[in-house]
Amino acid sequence: MLILFTCLALGILARRYANLPDGIVQGINWWVLNVALPALVLALVPQVPLDSHLWFPVAAMYVTFFGAWAVFASLGRAFGWSRHRIGCLILVCGLGNTSFMGYPMMEAMHGKAGLSIAVIADQLGCFPLLASAGIVVASLYSGRATSATAIVRRVFTFPAFLALLVGILVGVAGGWPVAVDKVLMQLGQTLTPLALFSVGLQFRLHLQREQVGALVAGLGWKMLLAPLLMLVIGLAAGVGGLTLTVGVLQAAMAPMISAAILADQHGLEPRLANTVLGAGILLSLLTIPLGNALLPA
Repeated sequence: MLILFTCLALGILARRYANLPDGIVQGINWWVLNVALPALVLALVPQVPLDSHLWFPVAAMYVTFFGAWAVFASLGRAFGWSRHRIGCLILVCGLGNTSFMGYPMMEAMHGKAGLSIAVIADQLGCFPLLASAGIVVASLYSGRATSATAIVRRVFTFPAFLALLVGILVGVAGGWPVAVDKVLMQLGQTLTPLALFSVGLQFRLHLQREQVGALVAGLGWKMLLAPLLMLVIGLAAGVGGLTLTVGVLQAAMAPMISAAILADQHGLEPRLANTVLGAGILLSLLTIPLGNALLPA
């Protein structure tokens, strides 16, 4: 947890006081997404023990996203919100920061076992949702069109998703040789400090009075109602232990940075998206450890 707070604080301080080179965020994110994350997936997925309840952390991501779609579409009609605001909230409060913040937080609280489950939730849940349903939502609520071919191409050319497929095959075959596993883990360990530093560099709070209601509704769903719903579903289905805990906490994770970027690119109230993102990151530093203390693992 100390490295998490330190790297996040360094990013915030560097953005405010340092003379940063152009493109630093894009460069860091490129390494994290195309090198560190695939390496970590390749290292961890073959080690994930087969568990009949592994569907739960993946299902938690889908319930959170489609629940957000239903909730904010209904609230939008009730309060007369614009389609841009509805689309913004569906994206940033339906998709969680399950990699950049989720990975280091799960590792800090539950070690490699928790991190392995977090990878499954992210790579089979959040990322495919971002690349498919997220694109659909952004296009529908901004009035732009997209094609099924483009969505499929985006999913199957994402390095971490390809690494997931390879990792599953390697796990079935018995795992990596020790030397390969060590190299992959060392590359993957660069993810935590760089990802949290990047989050700090992009941290923003731009709260306006007319956004308060949407902010409260969005974070209320993402960080309270969605994880409570998943806790009820998990207990009813007989899920327990670390699988239940990681699934619920990943559902409660702060909004996804990439979802806020997607909202920005499609003109879906970028100021609100960044406000929800910044406030969610701050809150999650308190709510995730608190939720972890109350859960069974």
